[in-house]
Amino acid sequence: MREDLPEILVGGVVLAAALGFAVFAGQAAVDVGTDLRLAGVKIGKVTDVSLNGETFRADTTVKISDGIEIPDDSALIVSSEGLLGGNYMEIVPGGSASFFTQGDVISDTQGAVSLISLLLKFVSGQGSK
Repeated sequence: MREDLPEILVGGVVLAAALGFAVFAGQAAVDVGTDLRLAGVKIGKVTDVSLNGETFRADTTVKISDGIEIPDDSALIVSSEGLLGGNYMEIVPGGSASFFTQGDVISDTQGAVSLISLLLKFVSGQGSK
């Protein structure tokens, strides 16, 4: 019997779990109707998502509730409700005295951190280099 068999089996279980999380993560994408939050409070929702053919990035349109002013140096990020929760859009407010107006574009955006890619880097040892 091979001495490294337990290590191979544990590695296989970890990879199977990672694939399961990858399948789940693929199903929890930001889509029309996704919440838009500020400080954990829902202030709007995603109204449109389309692929920009020039930049090959997603163009996302959001609707913010009336009466809420967002500083024009704020960032828009994709956040997760937890390891098994869904995604939502979050506004990280800036410190500007000027505010976004209807039709403005938020250029400071960030995608969600991929827990699967972090896990795979850890398992393969690439995270320590």
